[in-house]
Amino acid sequence: MHDPPRILAVDDTPENLEILRLRLEANGYEVMTAADGEEGLAKVREFKPDLILLDIMMPKLDGISVVRTLKQDVSLRSIPVILVTAKVDTRDVVEGLDAGGDDYLTKPFEHRALLARVRSMLRQKALHDTVESQALRLEDQAAQLAAWNRSLEQTVAEQVTEIERMGRLRRFLPAQVADLIVAAGDGDTLLQSHRREVTVVFCDLRGFTAFAETTEPEEVMTASASTIPV
Repeated sequence: MHDPPRILAVDDTPENLEILRLRLEANGYEVMTAADGEEGLAKVREFKPDLILLDIMMPKLDGISVVRTLKQDVSLRSIPVILVTAKVDTRDVVEGLDAGGDDYLTKPFEHRALLARVRSMLRQKALHDTVESQALRLEDQAAQLAAWNRSLEQTVAEQVTEIERMGRLRRFLPAQVADLIVAAGDGDTLLQSHRREVTVVFCDLRGFTAFAETTEPEEVMTASASTIPV
């Protein structure tokens, strides 16, 4: 809803448009006018009024055709339309309401009846806008919740993968070493097969085993340090 509410009056009689404009502006509404159905449709698409007062009998494009066009447009169908007719024949009114009109007035219309219908239609428009705003807010919240769920699923998947990597490493390495490898981020690389050329040197001291079994540890360490060159 605009503030103040925006009303479009469509009528091919300038005097009727002037009467509508003066009465509605005196009650605080913003009023726009159009002299025929084609101009009225153009202004609806451009300015998106909150209410349309639409004469039925007009040149170029009559009011009933305008209503049908409006109700077929998803972006415009929520704008309420009050049909205005000078005919006492109710067939035009019935046809207009069937086409999608929301209410009607017969000319010459009484001032209080005009304002009562305008207020009623604007209340409906305000309610529709509130519901539509809440629906959009719920859609945004649902989209945000879905994004959070995707992020949570990704985080859980990453944590499960990390646990699996840790389990594989701990099958072959001490826990402290496995933790360091995982923290460095190269655990999978280390578990892959590698071929390397290595040299192995094995040294033994004759009689050292028997000596170590019968000697105090301190003496073994002292003897090793003095015997094995660095």
